[in-house]
Amino acid sequence: MRARVDVTPWTVTAVYAGAAIAAGVLLPRLESRLLPRLMSPVSVSAAIAIYSSVASGMIALTGVVFSLTFVMVQFSATAYSPRLVLWFSRDPLLAHAFGTFAATFLYAIAALAWVDRGPAVGHAPLISAVMVITLLLASIAMFIGLVHRVAGLQISRTLAFTGDLGRRVIDTTYPDASLPPSAAALEMPSRPSAVNVVTHQGPPLSVQRVFTDRLIELAVRADAVIEVGVAVGDTVGESTPLARVINPRSPIDERRLGDAFVLGVERTFEQDPKYAIRLLADIAIRALSPAINDPTTAVQALDQIGDLLLRLGRRRLEIGAFHDATGRLRVVMPFPTWEDYLRLAFGEIIAYGATSVQVMRRMRALIADLLATVPLERRTALEAWHTHLKRSVVVSFADADDRTAALIEDRQGLGVSRRSRI
Repeated sequence: MRARVDVTPWTVTAVYAGAAIAAGVLLPRLESRLLPRLMSPVSVSAAIAIYSSVASGMIALTGVVFSLTFVMVQFSATAYSPRLVLWFSRDPLLAHAFGTFAATFLYAIAALAWVDRGPAVGHAPLISAVMVITLLLASIAMFIGLVHRVAGLQISRTLAFTGDLGRRVIDTTYPDASLPPSAAALEMPSRPSAVNVVTHQGPPLSVQRVFTDRLIELAVRADAVIEVGVAVGDTVGESTPLARVINPRSPIDERRLGDAFVLGVERTFEQDPKYAIRLLADIAIRALSPAINDPTTAVQALDQIGDLLLRLGRRRLEIGAFHDATGRLRVVMPFPTWEDYLRLAFGEIIAYGATSVQVMRRMRALIADLLATVPLERRTALEAWHTHLKRSVVVSFADADDRTAALIEDRQGLGVSRRSRI
């Protein structure tokens, strides 16, 4: 079974180009027939010079701007994380800007062909001239937006951008811990009499989204329970089980079941809070590599990671059971646990930053802040990581003074020392 695959946003550019060509062919003809006396006050020679300058300037600007943009994205991703290249390159602003530049170039060429022609002999069509100027102004606005977006590739803004996306998906995925859980219990059939396994057929792809509402609808129609075998962010290959349909009373449409899974060549932030932490951890451990040796960037990444963990700690993470309107269990889906998030956030950074006093101090303060704010049931796992962090510091620092300094809590890494609270 083939699940629905995500499409590229660069089709937007093709739409802009196609619309510009269609407008360039049809608009001057309609203008000459319906409004033959509506002429631009600009002379023919001036109109030709303007249209030619706009067309030649736009094609040159397009090449220069996008070459520099992708060079800066590639350079920034080399310093941060290669997974950010695809994310920035898929930014809708890039597609719309490229489309606007192409549309301006194509329409200026088409408008140039209709100057001093037909009923407009000795004049330039007014509406076509206004359209060229409008597209030129739109291109300038897109250029300003691109400059602002490229400026966002600075490390502090990149970290904040990644953290913002993580916060957004946490708010939309997990309910607040103060809200009561569903009254219906998670009761899987103890001895299923019939199980239909639905598998993926095709090249390896990442699970980007799962529409649980569609799965519930299919489960209700078949009077069955659907057990999803993959989590958002997993990579599925040939014959990987996507779902098990347990005890169906009627056949289930595998094509519609496959449409409930959105697959793509890379992970996305949608429905995947782990991805934001994954990217932040990647940036931190890359900054801690001997080639870069930038522990301050790792500390900045920990600032964002700490905020995401704080928000996760206050959310109800046990959301893997989905019920129908009557309260019957219909869909079961795996979600990461609190321990999974902690291992993702701390494991690699402790391993690669064990010899950095700055990073160890920041992590001590981070864990202490979490212990002071998360619910009691979440603190046991944090205390285990605190013990692991202390053991790593003892092993990594031979000098007693360095070891003592690394065990101090400091939210800046090397800023304001605080006496350990744990």
